[in-house]
Amino acid sequence: MRTALIIFVRHPELGKVKTRLAKVIGDNKALYVYNLLLDHTRQITIPLNCRKFIYYTDQVIEHDIWTLPGYTKRQQFGEDLGARMSNAFKELFDQGFERVMIIGSDCYQLQTDILEKAIAALTGNDIVIGPTFDGGYYLLGANRYVPELFTDKAWSTDQVTNQTIATVNRLELTYNLLLKLHDVDEAADLNLNGIQI
Repeated sequence: MRTALIIFVRHPELGKVKTRLAKVIGDNKALYVYNLLLDHTRQITIPLNCRKFIYYTDQVIEHDIWTLPGYTKRQQFGEDLGARMSNAFKELFDQGFERVMIIGSDCYQLQTDILEKAIAALTGNDIVIGPTFDGGYYLLGANRYVPELFTDKAWSTDQVTNQTIATVNRLELTYNLLLKLHDVDEAADLNLNGIQI
């Protein structure tokens, strides 16, 4: 089965990444953490046997750490996070992919084997969700385009995973929950993830 992995990223610019974290540790350290997270995400996705698509928030960067074989660069479009994710999923399903997953670059605890389990889970389930301790998710995958997954969600709140599961249940789809992990958004998350700055 043809699988695509979407990775949503921002260009690592001082003062424009990890803004919640920067309020506590400063812009320079926040940029350092973001680059660390980007590199981690790159390392754990390289071994995956699937196509990888880097979707930039702003313009596509031609030469950066994602300039690698097997990675295709695109630009996000849409009015909010839900619309941007929905458009990316639709784009890839329209291209003939049979399984599509999305991750960001905020999860330092995410590892290659978890991503491989997510791909495998989509063989027997319609949806796969990787929940985070803050109520969001670090991964969402589907074996068809389900636009309802991306609408009527309180993005960037502790309700996202519960609202997503409610949508899945309402549509009578099957789903698999992965291991719950910690994202890196707040200063307290650094210790939880063993990140030294």
